[in-house]
Amino acid sequence: MGFEPSAAPPRDYSLVGPETARALERGLATAEWYTCPIPRKDMKALMKRSDGPALRDTAIWLGALVVSGVLGGLAWGTWLAVPCFLVYGVLYGSVSDSRWHECGHGTAFKTRWLNDAVYHLACFMILREPTIWRWSHTRHHTDTIIVGRDPEIAVPRPPDFLGLLLNLFALKSAAIALPKLFLHATGRLTAEEKTFVPEMERWKVFLVARIYLAVFAAVIAACLAFRSILPAMYVGLPTLYGGFFVIFFGLTQHAGLAEDVLDHRLNSRTVYMNPLFRFLYWNMNYHVEHHMFPMVPYHALPKLHAAMKHDCPQPYPSCLAAYREIIPALLRQRKDPTWHVERRLPAGAAPMMPPAGIAPAAAE
Repeated sequence: MGFEPSAAPPRDYSLVGPETARALERGLATAEWYTCPIPRKDMKALMKRSDGPALRDTAIWLGALVVSGVLGGLAWGTWLAVPCFLVYGVLYGSVSDSRWHECGHGTAFKTRWLNDAVYHLACFMILREPTIWRWSHTRHHTDTIIVGRDPEIAVPRPPDFLGLLLNLFALKSAAIALPKLFLHATGRLTAEEKTFVPEMERWKVFLVARIYLAVFAAVIAACLAFRSILPAMYVGLPTLYGGFFVIFFGLTQHAGLAEDVLDHRLNSRTVYMNPLFRFLYWNMNYHVEHHMFPMVPYHALPKLHAAMKHDCPQPYPSCLAAYREIIPALLRQRKDPTWHVERRLPAGAAPMMPPAGIAPAAAE
């Protein structure tokens, strides 16, 4: 593609390696981030929580899940079951991604127990342990795409293309998640997990891991008893066969963009999507807005976008436009991991904020 391989050694994306100390030394950890100026009164209105939108959307989601599942069961053994379970799988294995995410922030519903109930249900569907991911995601927002600090960097450089392809069916993520379930069920955490899960929360990790494994054991027993994989088509397998939208939507968030910057306008994307995709994704396509103001509920993100777009890079007009940038960027990063897409701020926008102790010219 007309570029030479970089001689720079690969970076260590773990949370217990040399990049962790480097991030601390550079003032990148738990740092102050740039936020677009929005009047206090307007922000207060945007942050107002309500049960109504999430109750409506959750009823549609779970209702469609039940209908597609019933139709799939009735059509089992015929080709008509394929589209039914395709819909069921997407609603189970993909739509659960945005639901655990927003309910994990506690902003989807005004009522706390509703947030917690949908959060735990969606976590199970997408095979993400709720306590681990609550604290992991807190760190992701505190240190977004800061190497050595962020446990949720989806595409480390150079990119693992095989892993990305496997995750179209959640195969790589499941291969990582399942051994951790067994580890947690024995009352242990990984070294990285110990860096962000408080001790007082760890008993929840161990308990939930045992519950998950018990449910999966019951599903396997049901399959053996009925001599059919139908029970697993409802619980367990949809995480795999219906999970392709997780990677499709997820890569638009940060892939190919700058690392180690304290400005979400430069390391996150806002992508315009059609109404169906926005429902499936719960408006997480407004990702710059979400990262800058994570306490704004998903249903208010379009209004937040309108209030701050004058200070942000141009949004991508579609998923296709975003992938026209992402795919070439990842191909280039395979040869040159130091390269990244540079997002251009509009004229008159405030400049990016450099890390403490680093001059603007030296900041990435």
